[in-house]
Amino acid sequence: MGSNPAPAIDLHIHSTASDGTLTPGEIVERAAALGLGAIALTDHDCLDGCREAIARGIPEGLGFLTGVEISADRPAGLPGEGSLHILGYRIRIDDPTLNEALLALQAARGDRNPRILERLEALGIPITLAEVEAEADGGHPGRPHIARILVRKGIVATIDEAFDRYLGNGRAAYVGKERMATARAIDLIRAAGGVPVLAHPGLLELEEDQRLEALLGELKSLGLAGLEVFFPDHDPEQTARFARLAARLDLLLTGGTDFHGEIRPEIEMGSGRGDLFVPYELYERILTL
Repeated sequence: MGSNPAPAIDLHIHSTASDGTLTPGEIVERAAALGLGAIALTDHDCLDGCREAIARGIPEGLGFLTGVEISADRPAGLPGEGSLHILGYRIRIDDPTLNEALLALQAARGDRNPRILERLEALGIPITLAEVEAEADGGHPGRPHIARILVRKGIVATIDEAFDRYLGNGRAAYVGKERMATARAIDLIRAAGGVPVLAHPGLLELEEDQRLEALLGELKSLGLAGLEVFFPDHDPEQTARFARLAARLDLLLTGGTDFHGEIRPEIEMGSGRGDLFVPYELYERILTL
């Protein structure tokens, strides 16, 4: 008799605790229904979703890693715009220093929302902060919730259009996000017992191996432990390239879909656009650290 193949995993998932559209409980239920072997809940700058999922209970047979995704500044000299996203796995969610730092980032995000709404108001699109908070329904309000309001009011047809026209980087209502230093993000994760991993390197648009290897070498010297190799927006050539770099630098391989629910409806938990498979053994390796 042949043995059953190991199930897929997904180590990059967002819930309503940050900017996803499924609650932590719904995330866990969906993962179990899909037959996934393990998941990590990695809400942006927030651990509330992990707490809620654990309090509700993780189904038997589903591995669960506590997680977070921290927005960090790009190191000096790194070309391009936007954040580095540092994933932290298997962290102690009651770590006081980490929680204090995440609360500071959340407060900064709260300051960001009124500034976005001011820019929309100047464009003739009135939205109140109360509307955004109601849309978040107890989660941390942010751009995805504003985008859903824009759809509901008929300003745009889709959430993607809301970001393309108003809320995305460089668009008319965009306001930059508060970030912490990359070294501090890695230190906080490690101090909380966690495993720091660089998310979706393909989105950094560093096409030269030497440039990416230099960045990874710098981050490893700061304590980085892994690289998100398997990701829906990485093509097969990129996936192979990132796997080679991770092996060369002795970094863990991880992977996930960056699942957000209806905000990115083309992305399914565990399989991305239908062709992603993250091996279960990568979850097992994290457990051994």
